[in-house]
Amino acid sequence: MERIIEGHYKPGARLIETQIARELGVSQAPVREALRELESVGMVESYAFRGARVRKPTREELIEAFPVRAALESLAAGEAAGRITDDQLDQLEELIEEMESAAERGNAHEQAIANAQFHGLIVEAAQNRTLEKLWAFLEPGARTYLTTARAGVDLTEVAVRHRKILGPLRARDREAAAAAMREHLLEAGHWLEGTPKHDSSAGERSP
Repeated sequence: MERIIEGHYKPGARLIETQIARELGVSQAPVREALRELESVGMVESYAFRGARVRKPTREELIEAFPVRAALESLAAGEAAGRITDDQLDQLEELIEEMESAAERGNAHEQAIANAQFHGLIVEAAQNRTLEKLWAFLEPGARTYLTTARAGVDLTEVAVRHRKILGPLRARDREAAAAAMREHLLEAGHWLEGTPKHDSSAGERSP
């Protein structure tokens, strides 16, 4: 999953069991099982006689997912506010700095990776396994998929917006953290709705 999220395998890329097994230094059996699991959460598509490919979600699917994600991740942020550790808070700060650095260099892909890790860490901090499973299903990673993709979006602004979430988490304010996350994702969904219809898949700028 991490290799898909980080863009090693891009949407539409073929996933060859033997090649992946060699790269990871394992047999084909665990690779085959992992591909089945990824297919069950919508990250991979399998075709008879043609193998598996990284699934490319449609623009409509992405738009539909945002309000659901907003509800789910706002719950995660609220739970995380009461449980997050100082070390995790420092990690979130570092990830925002990585997003800001990527913005300065105009590297939307690297920003998307740090963004994925930021949201994933908050879900992890919530310490709710059911929530994590649902998030994994909606977030076929974290996340070079579920992106705003709208031309002209300011990468620096995208990075800075995450500080509105970090602040309430540092204050251990459950309600404020939940509200900040909900606003964050709903706004990202509105950005995606403004993407031209012909752009059927997400780009590199993450919410």
